[in-house]
Amino acid sequence: MEQPYEDPFNERSDQARRITAVTRRDIFDYVRTEGGPWWGRMEEAAFLARLYDLELLPSTDSRYTTARGDIIQHRVNNYDWDDDWVFDDSRFRLASGPDEVLLGFLAQMVHPVVQSDTERAAKIVSDLNSLLMPDGWMLRPHKQMSGRPVYAPTRTGSGAGVAISFAHEAVARIDTEYISQQVTRMEGAVDTEPELAIGTAKEFIESICKTILDERQEPHGKNDDVPTLVRKTTKVLQLMPDDIDSTARAADTIKRMLMNLATLVQGSAELRNAYGTGHGKSKMQAQQRLTPRHARLAVGSAATLGVFLYETHDARS
Repeated sequence: MEQPYEDPFNERSDQARRITAVTRRDIFDYVRTEGGPWWGRMEEAAFLARLYDLELLPSTDSRYTTARGDIIQHRVNNYDWDDDWVFDDSRFRLASGPDEVLLGFLAQMVHPVVQSDTERAAKIVSDLNSLLMPDGWMLRPHKQMSGRPVYAPTRTGSGAGVAISFAHEAVARIDTEYISQQVTRMEGAVDTEPELAIGTAKEFIESICKTILDERQEPHGKNDDVPTLVRKTTKVLQLMPDDIDSTARAADTIKRMLMNLATLVQGSAELRNAYGTGHGKSKMQAQQRLTPRHARLAVGSAATLGVFLYETHDARS
C-alpha cells in the first residue's frame, strides 16, 4: 500500500486505552500466523462493513472516492495488498485507536457469521484472551445464534459490575456494533477516565431509546435530549406513570420506580454537562475532576435503565 507513513503504534497519552502497543503487536502477529484469515468466510469488504461505514471512509487510491473502492481494487481485482493490510491502515484504527475498536474487530472475527467452525472459534477466543487478559480484557459468550456462541468483550477487573454485564448481553441481542462499542467504552473508561465513561453513558441511553423508537416506527427529533427520549420510549412501551391504572396493585410503588428511572437518566445528563467529555471546561472546572465512583454511578444507572427498556421492548415485540 502506497500511502504517507504514519506509525500505527504511536503511543499517545490516552488513559482510556488499556490495550498496549505490545499487546496489539502480539495480537496481529497471532492473526497473521495462526488465527487468520481475519475475514473468515466473508469477503473482506463485507466483514469490515459490519464495523465501519466504508462509503464514508476515504480512499487511499486517487482513482476511487471511498474505502470500499480501493479495497475491491487492491484485494479483489489486483490482490496487491498483503493479507494483514488492515492492521497498518490508520483508517480502521486497530493499532492505535480506542480499545473498543480493536475489541469489536476481534469479536467479529469469531462471530458465527464469520467463523462457522465452533471449535476453531473457541480456540481463537482462548488464544486471544491469553493475550488480552494482562491488559484487563477478554472475550466471552453473551448469546447464542443457531446454537453457536456470540462473543463480546468484557473487563476482567473492576468496573461497573453486574449492570454492565447485562448491558453486554442486551446489545448482543441488538447486534449493533456501534452500541456494543459504547458499552465497551463505558466499561473500559470507568476507572481510568470517568468523564468519558459518563459522557458515553448518556450516549448509550440515547442510542437505546432511538433504537427502540425506530424499531417501533415512532418519531423522534434529532435534537431530543435524554429526558425527552426516555419519555417517548417509556410512552411507546406503555411505561409512563400516567398510563398505569391507579387501581392496580401497588400502583404508587410502580409510579415511583418509573419516575426514579427517569431521574437517573436526567442525573447522568447533568453530570455529563458539568464534567463530561462533550463540553469545554474552564480552568477551575478542569481541576474538579470526577472519580471512578461517580462514573460507576452514571454507568451503572445507564446500563440498568437501558437494559430494562430494551428487554421490555424485546419482550413486547
